[in-house]
Amino acid sequence: MIRARSFAGAAMFVALIVTQAAPAAPPAATLKKSAVAGVEARAKLAQEINDSVFSFGELGLHEVETSRYLTQLLEEKGFTVERGVAGLPTGWVARWTNGTGGPVIALGSDIDGIPKASQKPGIPWHDPLVAGAPGHGEGHNSGQAVNIVAALAVKELMEKHDIAGTLLLWPGVAEELVAGKAFMVRDGVFEDVDAVLFTHVGNNLETSWGQSSGTGLVSVEYTFKGNSAHSAGAPWRGRSALDAVELMNIGWNMRREHLRPEQRSHYVITDGGDQPNVVPSVASVWYYFREQDFEGIRENFETGNEIAEGAAKMTGTTVARRIVGTAAPRHFNRPIAEAAYVNIKAVGLPQWTQDEQAFAKLVQKNVGADEIEGLATELEELEAPEEEPKSGGSDDIGDVSWIVPTITVRYPSNIPELPGHHWSNAIAMATPIAHKGVVAGAKVVAMTTLDLLTKPKLREAAWDYFNTVQTKDQKYVPMLGAEDKPALEINADIMAEYAPKLREYYYDPSRYPTYLDQLGIEFPVLEMPAASGE
Repeated sequence: MIRARSFAGAAMFVALIVTQAAPAAPPAATLKKSAVAGVEARAKLAQEINDSVFSFGELGLHEVETSRYLTQLLEEKGFTVERGVAGLPTGWVARWTNGTGGPVIALGSDIDGIPKASQKPGIPWHDPLVAGAPGHGEGHNSGQAVNIVAALAVKELMEKHDIAGTLLLWPGVAEELVAGKAFMVRDGVFEDVDAVLFTHVGNNLETSWGQSSGTGLVSVEYTFKGNSAHSAGAPWRGRSALDAVELMNIGWNMRREHLRPEQRSHYVITDGGDQPNVVPSVASVWYYFREQDFEGIRENFETGNEIAEGAAKMTGTTVARRIVGTAAPRHFNRPIAEAAYVNIKAVGLPQWTQDEQAFAKLVQKNVGADEIEGLATELEELEAPEEEPKSGGSDDIGDVSWIVPTITVRYPSNIPELPGHHWSNAIAMATPIAHKGVVAGAKVVAMTTLDLLTKPKLREAAWDYFNTVQTKDQKYVPMLGAEDKPALEINADIMAEYAPKLREYYYDPSRYPTYLDQLGIEFPVLEMPAASGE
């Protein structure tokens, strides 16, 4: 639902009771200076949150320990927590309100990991904590540290200076499956929100506005059903569901030639039958259909459905489909991005040590990076969006961006030139590099949150851009139906196998200053191990 905000009535009301109003808050610069100090005072807490979530290493829809830890912490800090939102067992909303009538500012960040990405932090080569286990090969362990520390610094100032408003913190559940945020949007989690500041790990301190490069998508699983039979004794009595899956894949691969080059699509066979001598009576294939706009996503989805139906007819089987998740193309808010960029320039990049730079370059060398330049030392500029955005990945923050003014702040907790979705992207994520990046990001988020709380004109400008620019010709097109439910069984078997093995590596901040200390890793490791010989 698109909302048009009016601030005129509120302004008249304030004018009528000005003699009864609370004392004015200090100037913005003074508040922001205090917010920065508040973040710096909580740098230790930021490190503990970052390292703890890293150690849990949980996959999407099963971020059980992560959500337990974060919600317990927020409750201890005075937030009211609602758990299990939008049918997501690991979904939650943490809310804290000061005064009455103030804006609602939501801070979100993802929490899930990557399959087979287990990695010891601070080791610049492949060295998993648990072989085959998931890990934070995207760096999603860090964003909630950014948001919680920023929120606590702002909360302290709201209480001290009688700043009315609500801070709402929430997790991106199962972002790697793009299977969380659209459900939260559909079920009204953001209905009363005035602005969203989303955070995501990066290798610079930056934000953007307008349509992002990348794609939106629909994630859908097709299940074919046929008849089993003895594959050698009476194959003519069988109807192979696996044949239908293979024919669908052949059909889609033939169709790719006639799709826009900007589209991206991929699939995995999630159920290919039981054993070769039994004609598979059930088989499933899971597709991502990606495109750069809502209409393109819809068209590709419909094409996929037609090919699936054709494959079923050719094999004498039936087919059913279910939507696993969706992601809208992202469009970020210009006024909020411009306000955040002012704060980004004020904060600047962390001061990296020579050891940190040497470590980053060694990691880049070991993964075969095209450029071995170490950590970023210059801020990226805030630039207008590309006239022709490039194709690429998706993020379900796009769904949120189409119902409330939203930006993403990226912070420099990882190393440039890494593959992404890879064990190497976990190497830095519980080291001083990550810790410094988290603190830098938290400063920007705290300062921008204060801007949104204390500057009605900024909120008005944000909604004006949202209503008259972003959604002037394109409205949000939800792809979930009322009956669609999160696919909670995904990753269940993996976590059942690996969670007990990972548990012995959970970080204990009461005993160890950092996770590196707990693991006995002396940062930075700058030499490869000597090759063993007979």
